[in-house]
Amino acid sequence: MDIGVLLALAAAVAYGASDFVGGVGSRRYSPWQIVFVGQSAGACAMLVAGLAVPGAPVAADFAWAVVAGAGSVTGGLFLFRGLVRGRMGLVAPISAVGAAMVPLLAGVAFGERPGWLGWAGMLAALPGIWLVSRNSETQPIPDSRGALADGALAGAGFGTLFIALAQISDGAGLLPLAVNQTVGAALTIIFAASLGQIWRPSPRVVGWGSSSGVLGALGTLSFLVATGTTSLGLAAVLASLYPAVTVLLAAGVLRERVSPGQRVGIGVCTVAVAAMALG
Repeated sequence: MDIGVLLALAAAVAYGASDFVGGVGSRRYSPWQIVFVGQSAGACAMLVAGLAVPGAPVAADFAWAVVAGAGSVTGGLFLFRGLVRGRMGLVAPISAVGAAMVPLLAGVAFGERPGWLGWAGMLAALPGIWLVSRNSETQPIPDSRGALADGALAGAGFGTLFIALAQISDGAGLLPLAVNQTVGAALTIIFAASLGQIWRPSPRVVGWGSSSGVLGALGTLSFLVATGTTSLGLAAVLASLYPAVTVLLAAGVLRERVSPGQRVGIGVCTVAVAAMALG
Protein backbone atom coordinates (compact mmCIF):
# COMPACT_ATOMS: atom_id res chain seq x y z
CA MET A 1 0.00 0.00 0.00
CA ASP A 2 1.29 3.46 -0.92
CA ILE A 3 2.79 5.42 1.98
CA GLY A 4 0.57 8.40 1.09
CA VAL A 5 -2.53 6.24 1.54
CA LEU A 6 -1.28 5.04 4.92
CA LEU A 7 -0.55 8.58 6.06
CA ALA A 8 -3.96 9.83 4.93
CA LEU A 9 -5.59 6.97 6.84
CA ALA A 10 -3.45 7.86 9.85
CA ALA A 11 -4.80 11.41 9.56
CA ALA A 12 -8.35 10.02 9.61
CA VAL A 13 -7.57 7.99 12.74
CA ALA A 14 -6.02 11.00 14.48
CA TYR A 15 -8.86 13.35 13.48
CA GLY A 16 -11.46 10.78 14.53
CA ALA A 17 -9.80 10.22 17.90
CA SER A 18 -9.50 13.98 18.38
CA ASP A 19 -13.22 14.44 17.71
CA PHE A 20 -14.05 11.62 20.11
CA VAL A 21 -11.97 13.06 22.96
CA GLY A 22 -13.18 16.57 22.23
CA GLY A 23 -16.77 15.40 22.00
CA VAL A 24 -16.64 13.67 25.37
CA GLY A 25 -15.02 16.75 26.90
CA SER A 26 -17.67 19.00 25.32
CA ARG A 27 -20.37 17.08 27.19
CA ARG A 28 -18.83 18.31 30.43
CA TYR A 29 -17.47 21.74 29.52
CA SER A 30 -18.02 24.43 26.91
CA PRO A 31 -16.98 23.18 23.46
CA TRP A 32 -15.37 26.56 22.86
CA GLN A 33 -13.09 25.97 25.84
CA ILE A 34 -12.16 22.57 24.41
CA VAL A 35 -11.45 24.05 20.97
CA PHE A 36 -9.38 26.94 22.33
CA VAL A 37 -7.24 24.70 24.54
CA GLY A 38 -6.93 22.18 21.71
CA GLN A 39 -5.75 24.75 19.19
CA SER A 40 -3.33 26.24 21.72
CA ALA A 41 -1.92 22.83 22.69
CA GLY A 42 -1.54 21.89 19.02
CA ALA A 43 0.29 25.16 18.36
CA CYS A 44 2.72 24.51 21.23
CA ALA A 45 3.36 20.94 20.09
CA MET A 46 4.02 22.00 16.51
CA LEU A 47 6.22 24.90 17.65
CA VAL A 48 8.42 22.60 19.73
CA ALA A 49 8.57 20.03 16.91
CA GLY A 50 9.25 22.77 14.36
CA LEU A 51 12.17 24.14 16.36
CA ALA A 52 13.56 20.63 16.86
CA VAL A 53 13.22 19.70 13.18
CA PRO A 54 13.79 22.98 11.32
CA GLY A 55 12.75 23.45 7.72
CA ALA A 56 13.02 26.26 5.22
CA PRO A 57 9.56 27.85 5.04
CA VAL A 58 8.88 30.82 2.79
CA ALA A 59 6.26 33.55 3.12
CA ALA A 60 3.79 31.62 0.96
CA ASP A 61 3.92 28.66 3.37
CA PHE A 62 2.87 30.85 6.29
CA ALA A 63 0.16 32.48 4.15
CA TRP A 64 -1.31 29.07 3.34
CA ALA A 65 -1.06 28.14 7.02
CA VAL A 66 -3.22 31.16 7.88
CA VAL A 67 -5.77 30.10 5.27
CA ALA A 68 -5.75 26.57 6.70
CA GLY A 69 -6.35 27.89 10.22
CA ALA A 70 -9.26 30.01 9.02
CA GLY A 71 -10.75 27.04 7.20
CA SER A 72 -10.44 24.78 10.21
CA VAL A 73 -12.15 27.18 12.60
CA THR A 74 -14.84 28.10 10.06
CA GLY A 75 -15.68 24.43 9.65
CA GLY A 76 -15.82 23.95 13.40
CA LEU A 77 -17.92 27.08 13.90
CA PHE A 78 -20.70 25.95 11.58
CA LEU A 79 -20.60 22.43 13.00
CA PHE A 80 -21.09 23.88 16.48
CA ARG A 81 -23.88 26.12 15.21
CA GLY A 82 -25.58 23.06 13.75
CA LEU A 83 -25.19 21.30 17.08
CA VAL A 84 -26.65 24.25 19.00
CA ARG A 85 -29.62 24.38 16.61
CA GLY A 86 -30.20 20.65 16.97
CA ARG A 87 -29.47 19.80 13.32
CA MET A 88 -26.30 17.76 13.70
CA GLY A 89 -27.92 14.74 12.05
CA LEU A 90 -27.98 16.67 8.78
CA VAL A 91 -25.05 19.05 9.24
CA ALA A 92 -22.42 16.40 10.09
CA PRO A 93 -22.80 14.17 7.01
CA ILE A 94 -23.00 17.13 4.63
CA SER A 95 -19.86 18.65 6.16
CA ALA A 96 -17.97 15.34 6.01
CA VAL A 97 -18.84 14.78 2.36
CA GLY A 98 -18.05 18.43 1.59
CA ALA A 99 -14.66 18.10 3.27
CA ALA A 100 -13.89 15.28 0.84
CA MET A 101 -15.57 16.68 -2.25
CA VAL A 102 -14.10 20.21 -2.27
CA PRO A 103 -10.44 19.07 -2.35
CA LEU A 104 -11.33 16.28 -4.78
CA LEU A 105 -12.69 18.83 -7.25
CA ALA A 106 -9.73 21.11 -6.57
CA GLY A 107 -7.35 18.26 -7.31
CA VAL A 108 -9.05 17.65 -10.65
CA ALA A 109 -8.77 21.37 -11.41
CA PHE A 110 -5.06 21.18 -10.57
CA GLY A 111 -4.63 18.39 -13.13
CA GLU A 112 -4.75 15.25 -10.93
CA ARG A 113 -5.98 12.19 -12.81
CA PRO A 114 -6.36 9.05 -10.66
CA GLY A 115 -6.84 5.62 -12.24
CA TRP A 116 -10.35 4.25 -12.75
CA LEU A 117 -10.15 2.09 -9.61
CA GLY A 118 -9.04 5.08 -7.56
CA TRP A 119 -11.94 7.13 -8.95
CA ALA A 120 -14.38 4.33 -8.14
CA GLY A 121 -13.09 4.15 -4.58
CA MET A 122 -13.29 7.91 -4.06
CA LEU A 123 -16.82 8.15 -5.43
CA ALA A 124 -17.96 5.14 -3.39
CA ALA A 125 -16.48 6.66 -0.23
CA LEU A 126 -18.75 9.72 -0.40
CA PRO A 127 -22.03 7.92 0.38
CA GLY A 128 -20.11 5.80 2.88
CA ILE A 129 -18.95 8.91 4.72
CA TRP A 130 -22.53 10.21 4.66
CA LEU A 131 -23.91 7.01 6.22
CA VAL A 132 -21.20 6.76 8.88
CA SER A 133 -21.52 10.35 10.05
CA ARG A 134 -25.33 10.44 10.07
CA ASN A 135 -27.00 10.67 13.45
CA SER A 136 -29.23 7.64 13.92
CA GLU A 137 -31.67 9.64 16.02
CA THR A 138 -34.42 11.20 13.95
CA GLN A 139 -35.65 14.63 14.93
CA PRO A 140 -37.71 17.32 13.22
CA ILE A 141 -35.73 19.89 11.28
CA PRO A 142 -37.83 23.07 11.10
CA ASP A 143 -35.33 24.93 8.91
CA SER A 144 -33.81 22.45 6.49
CA ARG A 145 -32.34 25.23 4.36
CA GLY A 146 -30.44 26.54 7.39
CA ALA A 147 -29.20 23.04 8.12
CA LEU A 148 -28.03 22.60 4.54
CA ALA A 149 -26.25 25.95 4.70
CA ASP A 150 -24.51 25.06 7.99
CA GLY A 151 -23.35 21.73 6.57
CA ALA A 152 -22.20 23.20 3.27
CA LEU A 153 -20.24 25.99 4.98
CA ALA A 154 -18.67 23.55 7.45
CA GLY A 155 -17.65 21.26 4.59
CA ALA A 156 -16.25 24.21 2.65
CA GLY A 157 -14.23 25.23 5.71
CA PHE A 158 -12.72 21.79 6.24
CA GLY A 159 -12.17 21.40 2.50
CA THR A 160 -10.31 24.71 2.50
CA LEU A 161 -8.16 23.39 5.36
CA PHE A 162 -7.18 20.35 3.29
CA ILE A 163 -6.49 22.36 0.13
CA ALA A 164 -4.39 24.95 1.97
CA LEU A 165 -2.34 22.31 3.78
CA ALA A 166 -1.52 20.69 0.45
CA GLN A 167 -0.02 23.97 -0.81
CA ILE A 168 2.62 24.15 1.94
CA SER A 169 5.96 23.19 0.42
CA ASP A 170 7.63 19.90 1.27
CA GLY A 171 10.69 21.56 2.80
CA ALA A 172 8.78 24.04 4.94
CA GLY A 173 9.12 22.04 8.15
CA LEU A 174 6.55 22.23 10.93
CA LEU A 175 6.56 25.92 11.84
CA PRO A 176 3.72 26.69 9.37
CA LEU A 177 1.59 24.15 11.24
CA ALA A 178 2.26 26.05 14.47
CA VAL A 179 0.99 29.18 12.72
CA ASN A 180 -2.06 27.24 11.51
CA GLN A 181 -2.94 26.21 15.07
CA THR A 182 -2.23 29.69 16.47
CA VAL A 183 -4.57 31.28 13.94
CA GLY A 184 -7.19 28.72 14.94
CA ALA A 185 -6.84 29.65 18.62
CA ALA A 186 -7.09 33.37 17.87
CA LEU A 187 -10.15 32.98 15.66
CA THR A 188 -11.79 30.76 18.27
CA ILE A 189 -11.55 33.63 20.77
CA ILE A 190 -12.98 36.09 18.24
CA PHE A 191 -15.88 33.86 17.23
CA ALA A 192 -16.69 32.79 20.79
CA ALA A 193 -16.60 36.37 22.10
CA SER A 194 -18.82 37.62 19.27
CA LEU A 195 -21.36 34.87 20.02
CA GLY A 196 -21.21 35.39 23.78
CA GLN A 197 -19.77 31.91 24.41
CA ILE A 198 -17.44 30.88 27.23
CA TRP A 199 -13.92 30.26 25.91
CA ARG A 200 -11.62 30.97 28.88
CA PRO A 201 -10.55 27.51 30.06
CA SER A 202 -10.74 26.21 33.59
CA PRO A 203 -8.02 23.84 34.86
CA ARG A 204 -10.29 20.83 34.41
CA VAL A 205 -10.64 21.53 30.68
CA VAL A 206 -6.91 21.42 29.99
CA GLY A 207 -6.59 17.64 29.89
CA TRP A 208 -9.51 17.12 27.51
CA GLY A 209 -8.64 20.03 25.26
CA SER A 210 -4.92 19.28 25.13
CA SER A 211 -5.47 15.61 24.27
CA SER A 212 -7.94 16.52 21.52
CA GLY A 213 -5.67 19.28 20.20
CA VAL A 214 -2.49 17.20 20.03
CA LEU A 215 -4.36 14.39 18.26
CA GLY A 216 -5.78 16.90 15.80
CA ALA A 217 -2.32 18.38 15.21
CA LEU A 218 -0.97 14.89 14.49
CA GLY A 219 -3.78 14.41 12.01
CA THR A 220 -2.88 17.67 10.29
CA LEU A 221 0.77 16.68 10.17
CA SER A 222 -0.07 13.27 8.70
CA PHE A 223 -2.29 14.86 6.08
CA LEU A 224 0.37 17.42 5.16
CA VAL A 225 2.97 14.70 4.61
CA ALA A 226 0.44 12.52 2.76
CA THR A 227 -0.22 15.23 0.16
CA GLY A 228 3.49 15.23 -0.64
CA THR A 229 3.34 11.58 -1.70
CA THR A 230 -0.18 11.13 -3.10
CA SER A 231 -2.86 13.23 -4.78
CA LEU A 232 -4.80 15.90 -2.89
CA GLY A 233 -8.16 14.37 -3.82
CA LEU A 234 -7.22 10.89 -2.63
CA ALA A 235 -5.68 12.17 0.62
CA ALA A 236 -8.72 14.35 1.36
CA VAL A 237 -11.24 11.55 0.78
CA LEU A 238 -9.26 9.17 2.99
CA ALA A 239 -8.81 11.77 5.75
CA SER A 240 -12.56 12.50 5.60
CA LEU A 241 -13.22 8.95 6.79
CA TYR A 242 -12.60 10.25 10.33
CA PRO A 243 -16.29 9.95 11.37
CA ALA A 244 -15.95 6.16 11.16
CA VAL A 245 -13.16 6.27 13.75
CA THR A 246 -15.23 8.48 16.05
CA VAL A 247 -18.24 6.16 15.74
CA LEU A 248 -16.17 3.05 16.44
CA LEU A 249 -14.50 4.64 19.47
CA ALA A 250 -17.89 5.73 20.84
CA ALA A 251 -19.18 2.18 20.37
CA GLY A 252 -16.13 0.55 21.95
CA VAL A 253 -15.47 2.95 24.81
CA LEU A 254 -18.87 4.45 25.60
CA ARG A 255 -20.93 1.47 24.41
CA GLU A 256 -22.96 3.73 22.14
CA ARG A 257 -25.16 1.99 19.59
CA VAL A 258 -23.99 1.81 15.99
CA SER A 259 -27.01 2.11 13.72
CA PRO A 260 -27.53 -0.26 10.77
CA GLY A 261 -26.91 2.63 8.38
CA GLN A 262 -23.59 3.37 10.05
CA ARG A 263 -22.60 -0.29 9.81
CA VAL A 264 -23.34 -0.23 6.08
CA GLY A 265 -21.36 3.01 5.78
CA ILE A 266 -18.34 1.51 7.51
CA GLY A 267 -18.48 -1.46 5.16
CA VAL A 268 -18.74 0.79 2.10
CA CYS A 269 -15.81 2.89 3.35
CA THR A 270 -13.70 -0.23 3.89
CA VAL A 271 -14.27 -1.40 0.32
CA ALA A 272 -13.66 2.13 -0.97
CA VAL A 273 -10.34 2.37 0.87
CA ALA A 274 -9.24 -0.95 -0.63
CA ALA A 275 -10.14 0.30 -4.12
CA MET A 276 -8.28 3.58 -3.60
CA ALA A 277 -5.23 1.76 -2.28
CA LEU A 278 -5.15 -0.50 -5.33
CA GLY A 279 -5.98 2.32 -7.73
